[in-house]
Amino acid sequence: MSYLIHQPYIINNKQVSKASILIEGDIIKDIISGEVPEGLLNNVRVIDANGLYVFPGIIDDQVHFREPGLTHKGDIESESRAAIAGGITSYMEMPNTKPQTTSMAEINAKLKRADEVSFANYGFYLGATNDNHREICDADISCICGIKIFLGSSTGNMLVDNEETLDYIFSNSRVPVAVHSEDESIIKAEMEKAIAIYGENIPPSLHAKIRSNEACYVSTKKAISRAKRFGTKLHVLHLSTAEEAEMFDKSGPDKHITSEVCVHHLWFSEKDYNALGNKIKWNPSIKSEYDREILRKALNEGRIDIIATDHAPHTWDEKNNPYTSCPSGGPLVQHSLPAMLDLYHYGVVSLETIAEKMCHSPARIFNIKKRGFIEKGFFADLAIADLKKPSIVAKETLLYKCCWSPFEGHRFRSTVEYTFINGEPVYSFGKFSGRRNVRSLEYNRA
Repeated sequence: MSYLIHQPYIINNKQVSKASILIEGDIIKDIISGEVPEGLLNNVRVIDANGLYVFPGIIDDQVHFREPGLTHKGDIESESRAAIAGGITSYMEMPNTKPQTTSMAEINAKLKRADEVSFANYGFYLGATNDNHREICDADISCICGIKIFLGSSTGNMLVDNEETLDYIFSNSRVPVAVHSEDESIIKAEMEKAIAIYGENIPPSLHAKIRSNEACYVSTKKAISRAKRFGTKLHVLHLSTAEEAEMFDKSGPDKHITSEVCVHHLWFSEKDYNALGNKIKWNPSIKSEYDREILRKALNEGRIDIIATDHAPHTWDEKNNPYTSCPSGGPLVQHSLPAMLDLYHYGVVSLETIAEKMCHSPARIFNIKKRGFIEKGFFADLAIADLKKPSIVAKETLLYKCCWSPFEGHRFRSTVEYTFINGEPVYSFGKFSGRRNVRSLEYNRA
């Protein structure tokens, strides 16, 4: 079917302009400035978007959809539905599932499952361990978005702390190496101190002290140094500290060391632990207001390249455990774009920067084909928002399988009205079409 998105504001390539978007099949056929010919209006399905804002479909480069093995928390079907309600049209999913995604066999199993049930386009990371470095560096790079290394603790044996293994991956990987960067020895020492005082009932407000600025800074400094030594295309996930933010260069055409910040590190600060407690217990931890301010500044300066969610659902019962047995992470994909649009309304970030960091940069950094931009010949992945229509986050509106959100009770100023995936309006005005028109992400690889 052909669609015409009529006269919205289009946010693309550092500009906001008023034009119409013609979609034929799964492709953007044309972008029409000015009046649309009457004959064309009579031969397409017209979507009146006057006053609405169109972004390229959001590409989230870091999610945990919990399938296989942890599907009581979430699964590919449930969490991808929540994602498209938030304007996310493509996601890249992490390997710490059960079994872990540490071989091409597990990658192929995930690709097959996503093809069967996902509501958004999908890509998967291949996970590193201390023992699989040769296999993952020889993997079929057409099937993976990148290699994920946990430099801090994770599920099972996915902490990679063998220096020879790290050297091998950094020197041989043919795809971006994405790292969770925290120093495990520093965290362990701080945890032992806290347990000695509080036992298992450590106050959540101490999370930022246990998983400290130093733990992040020391690990990220080592990762950057190693990447410079080997010429690695390094992507440091979820920056949380001022010290880290200032370690990265501003954007440039030859930038091979890049970084990401998550919505929760731009939104919350350690002052919010008193009200929200374990709801905002993430790794890396949410830190001070000063750290948040510097992260926002670095985002606008181009030192930080991508905004993502690190969507990582756990059940409410799990999050209500004492600190030492409460898992870190929380759900975010349904609300990432509305949250960033609130930061636009607060004067923190521009619409153009939101498009750059949530759409353009993920496509560039991971070499994703024909996505991330509103351009002729690109796939028609679009997120259309009403910036003047508020929406309140209530439990009955949540689409996450875990059925909770740290944003519950918040009134967002904007609402996602339509999400197009590969030319199909799969979500509109709070309702799903029931149709799936998704694909595995394809990459421009030498």
